[in-house]
Amino acid sequence: MIRNIITLTLNDLAIAFKNKTIYLVFFIPFFVFFSLKLVDREDIGPVELNIGLVRDEMADPVILQAIQSAGKALTVSLVSDEKEGVKSLKDRKIDGLLLNSKTREKSLVLVVLKKESVVTLSLVEVFSALQKATEGRNPGWISDIRPLQTGGPQRQTLPTWTLMLVLLVGFLILPAQVAEEKEKKLLLALLQTPMRETEWLAAKVFSGMFLMIVAVLLLHLLGGFCPDNFVGYAAFIAAGGFCFSSFGILLGFLCRNQAGARTLGVMFYLPHLLPSALSDFSHKLTVVAPILPSYQFYKPIKSILLEEGRISKLWPEWAYLILVGLITLSLARHLMKKRWLM
Repeated sequence: MIRNIITLTLNDLAIAFKNKTIYLVFFIPFFVFFSLKLVDREDIGPVELNIGLVRDEMADPVILQAIQSAGKALTVSLVSDEKEGVKSLKDRKIDGLLLNSKTREKSLVLVVLKKESVVTLSLVEVFSALQKATEGRNPGWISDIRPLQTGGPQRQTLPTWTLMLVLLVGFLILPAQVAEEKEKKLLLALLQTPMRETEWLAAKVFSGMFLMIVAVLLLHLLGGFCPDNFVGYAAFIAAGGFCFSSFGILLGFLCRNQAGARTLGVMFYLPHLLPSALSDFSHKLTVVAPILPSYQFYKPIKSILLEEGRISKLWPEWAYLILVGLITLSLARHLMKKRWLM
């Protein structure tokens, strides 16, 4: 009995090695560990914050002198105008932007990405301490906090869930479907008919896009969310659907069977998901993530949903997604003509 159990166990492990499933045991923990290493870690000591000031617009010299004397707790970056400061804030080059208040003298408006964040709380605490040390118990210098990203936690996490659904279809469902048709010789049988390779590829792309659109639509219906810029949002969902459907078809052609396709899909799924989704929490990841197609999809939909972004300013990302989709679809067509691993 024990011999049979050991034999079956070794057989299962051999199948796992043959199907490359065992690679996930090593790949997933390693990649998650590597991604979390890039996330900005909170030190036990004081955190250095970077505040943006509009050049030549800080009216009160007392406040300016207090900020400049804050030492390592607060560094200052000068920007030419409010527009440049907002762009630096979105790019995470600064943690907050100070503007003069138009409603109260000797007070400031603090512009941040998210109002409910540790960075915003730290900035408020630093300015409160500076104000008390300089002027005692006078009214606080910061009279208003203006976040760039609005909405509650559900809306804040909506871009991440949308990215997860699109990548799930593109990297896990479609590759397995393509590999299954190859493994069961269904694709070879279809190619014996008058059907052309281009027709089969177009059908696969449309089916993938349909699944992604239905999943995203269901997510919005259940959450009761409706983007203000519906046309721009729909354009990016369509472009992302085309890009990742084509990518998934290519991955399916690179594998001989379903098990290999699932393994390869996960190995592409995590590197596209984690750096993009975690880029909000790390400046390091904002440097690494832009090379991925997933970030060129995630950043625009986050801008449209949370920051009232317009497609007129996001067309380079849209064109990038279409270009990646065309390249991967062309490679898939080439492998299909070669009858790769069929």
